[in-house]
Amino acid sequence: MDERVDVEGESGLAGLGRTLRHLREKAGKSLGQLAQETAYDKSYLSRLEGGKRLSKMAVMQELDRYYGSGDLLVQLWKVARHDAFKDKYKEFMRLEATARVMHIFTPGVPGLLQTEEFARGMLSGAQTTVGNTEAIEEQVAARMGRQLLLRRDPAPDVRFIIDEYAFRRPAAIAKTWDDQLLRIEAVALWPNVVLQVLPFATGVHHLMDGSLTLLWQQNGSAVAYKEGNGGGELIDEPDGVLRHRLSYDRLRDLALPPSDSLAFIRGVLEEHRS
Repeated sequence: MDERVDVEGESGLAGLGRTLRHLREKAGKSLGQLAQETAYDKSYLSRLEGGKRLSKMAVMQELDRYYGSGDLLVQLWKVARHDAFKDKYKEFMRLEATARVMHIFTPGVPGLLQTEEFARGMLSGAQTTVGNTEAIEEQVAARMGRQLLLRRDPAPDVRFIIDEYAFRRPAAIAKTWDDQLLRIEAVALWPNVVLQVLPFATGVHHLMDGSLTLLWQQNGSAVAYKEGNGGGELIDEPDGVLRHRLSYDRLRDLALPPSDSLAFIRGVLEEHRS
């Protein structure tokens, strides 16, 4: 039986929290009892039920098992994680979640390829202030959840072009960087992924000031999404999408072939370890 109740205008986080509270009360458990039986902190569980905190997906998987609710909480979590992103990204994320073909250029390590520790370092940095640890953890959880789209069925065909710059600025912690390089190497070998490195020898290029993503849906419709320091822009007008596709194709022609790119990544890993 579906425990969800549709509430007009309710956010994904609020809906997940309400369902968590409903399942707990239906099971006849207090927050204190739930904390004891799941080993999660009582105040943490309270914030989840209040729609004030986004957990990792693994927490929802464990609570689904605890309540015997199938994958209900996991499915609600997939909706709720969108609330961790700013509104201007939500339409892009909606399209990204159903895209059959994805072409991505980034000057740094793409969010879709980041390990949890690397993402945490990226999302902390300048925004590390007293009291915002939970906000950072929500963003990390949302980013990790977003990566699930690479492994959905059917899996999208994805091409990454990553600037060499991404490989020349390592994480501060050696193991974090080692794990990140291994993650990129592993994904580059997936059958639905093509990965190319854009070398410094290319010189200056027309996308140095940001990232570019092109998405194609099953019905053939396409959008382009450009992101830079000034924010993001979603382009769905056909002429605009075509211009950005040609822009991406020019970079692809300048990038190392996939086999050479894989050798480059392995070379960076060897240099790092030595």
